[in-house]
Amino acid sequence: MSKKLSILFNGIVKENPVFVMILGICPALAVSTEAINAIGMGVATIFVLVGSNIAVSLLRKTIPNKVRIPCYIVLIAGFTTVVQMIVEAYAYNMYLALGIFLPLIAVNCIVFGRAEIFASKNTLLNSVIDAIGAGAGFTTALFFIASLREIFGSGTWLGLELPVLNANTIDAFVLAPGGFIVFGVLIAIINWVSKGKAIKRSDFGCSRCPSKSVCGKVSAGIEECE
Repeated sequence: MSKKLSILFNGIVKENPVFVMILGICPALAVSTEAINAIGMGVATIFVLVGSNIAVSLLRKTIPNKVRIPCYIVLIAGFTTVVQMIVEAYAYNMYLALGIFLPLIAVNCIVFGRAEIFASKNTLLNSVIDAIGAGAGFTTALFFIASLREIFGSGTWLGLELPVLNANTIDAFVLAPGGFIVFGVLIAIINWVSKGKAIKRSDFGCSRCPSKSVCGKVSAGIEECE
């Protein structure tokens, strides 16, 4: 597999933001009551991911290291504002459905993480591919969660009524507990299929931490994060 395909594949499967890295859980559970909302949030996040990764990659040699984090936040917030205005102007019902979680893309750890860990250290093309992969992985996870919750909780899928199921809905699935139940079951299935190797302990050491340069533990010679 070529390097670029590997980068894309990592974001979708091996380093899926939701199911493997366990990031972006708040929007993943909050907007996943309907599959169409999950798609909308996913597309909006992909837009911000691609835009911010492009900007960070292009400016990575210009931005001083000491102020890189504030600069990344400003760039991400700018792209989030753009996508928020676009959704409000052209998909107002989606804008209402996503609510506060649309502007909160600006503080989504997935977006900041890809900017800090990948885009700040790689070329423009690879950064774009990484953003698409991470965004596609996030969207896929949201879509699976939302589809299950909508099918069993509302008896519909993408707004289409499903025979039998629409008359035998389980209301808990469209409530907060249903989101946690579906998420937990999917995580359990993924870990069962991967035989517990979906999340590796070594992946969370100090060497992979985006804040290691300013971490007191690293400067004190403590190698392992608690």
